[in-house]
Amino acid sequence: MTAQTPRLLVVGSVAIDWVITPRAERPEAVGGSGTFFSMAASYLAPVQLVGVVGRDFPEQAIADLKHAGVDLDGLEIVDGKTFRWKGRYHDNMNARDTLDTQLGVFADFKPKLPAGYRNAEYLFLANIQPDLQLEVLEQMERPRIVGLDTMNLWIDIAKPSLLKVLARVDALLINEEEAMQLTGEHNLVRAAKAVQKLGPNSVIVKRGEYGALLFHGDDVFSAPALPLDEVADPTGAGDAFAGGFMGWLARSNDPHGEQLRTAMIYGSTLASFCVQGFSYDALFGLDRAKIQARFDQFARLSDFRRADLR
Repeated sequence: MTAQTPRLLVVGSVAIDWVITPRAERPEAVGGSGTFFSMAASYLAPVQLVGVVGRDFPEQAIADLKHAGVDLDGLEIVDGKTFRWKGRYHDNMNARDTLDTQLGVFADFKPKLPAGYRNAEYLFLANIQPDLQLEVLEQMERPRIVGLDTMNLWIDIAKPSLLKVLARVDALLINEEEAMQLTGEHNLVRAAKAVQKLGPNSVIVKRGEYGALLFHGDDVFSAPALPLDEVADPTGAGDAFAGGFMGWLARSNDPHGEQLRTAMIYGSTLASFCVQGFSYDALFGLDRAKIQARFDQFARLSDFRRADLR
């Protein structure tokens, strides 16, 4: 990373999770889309984080984010309780049930971008209310690339606002079910093309243990998921993927063509680390060599010699 690497701004949640898996449980796991994204992206680009926490948020987590090089001038610490989520994963670790949600100070969150954040070249709008995402865009000067994540809830209750945001977005990260729900299409390829007509030229469809698909213009690319013999906690994997994806785009400063494909693999690489520990345990303290070795594993997964039967 050089001093000239463009800055990457993320606006999202910073939370405390109570995570229950078939093998273990952690009642005070630091989470949130902004947290996972920042930890993953910090290895690739300078990250600025905008979010809000209460006075109960662990000081150690603040120290860890700072140690990772994340700029926290945009993280508000206010009176009240931090956003909390409790969930239980099924035996296959692919599905989960939400047991409790307490918005706390996040209920009144109004993103306030410090002056030094507003000219960031790369912006990621993590999974928050579409109206808040629009407020962020209004505070920005002229980002080169805007990425966005959303969820089925906002498609259900805030679709008009979501469509306004999508019209101003370059890349949308979404899962298969949400893509179909958003467009009314029951075929993934048609759904992706329909999303592109709403604004984003790049549509990244997250498919969990089956990897992710990139639809960019007329190009389609499939990024595999790394087969792992042990998954500790899938929480935050999608946000870590987004961090790796956007982090590489910022690092390369060339968000086109082959760099988009490389960004997909870096996204998958950081997500694969994330699921190997609770919270950001397996993301924290990585080094460039470990990340590159894991990236090379992904490259070998789909490397093959081209043949010609003619």
